Amino acid sequence: MASTMHVDVVSAEAQIYSGEAEFLVAPAEMGEIGVYPRHVPLLTRIKPGSLRIRVPGQAKEVLVVVSGGMMEVQPSLITVLADTAIRGEELDEQRAQAAKRDAEAALSKATDDQETAQARAALKAAIAELHALEYLRKRVH
Repeated sequence: MASTMHVDVVSAEAQIYSGEAEFLVAPAEMGEIGVYPRHVPLLTRIKPGSLRIRVPGQAKEVLVVVSGGMMEVQPSLITVLADTAIRGEELDEQRAQAAKRDAEAALSKATDDQETAQARAALKAAIAELHALEYLRKRVH
């Protein structure tokens, strides 16, 4: 039997994923990080992007798009505290495109550092969703 770890992905709104995993890929601040069971303890910030979770007995990975947050890794437990998170099957390309356009417009109209930072964060989240959709399209073909 393959070694597994427990993964919890939680956003401010809901628990997005809770279950066993053989492997997880996350968008850490300095680049993607792959985590197998019995990984050394780690605490890292995550940036907007996709979590890819390989579930035992399933051919396809579980995909969760996060807008940022924190990830704690223990040898048998991973906890992801995401600002916002959406499961791959719940992604909507039209909504993501609209969010990207809105963020670009907000960025061009920003008048101070706070507005600029908020618009950039929204833009990064929308782009992460669009990249996840592209990944899902490639995975199907």
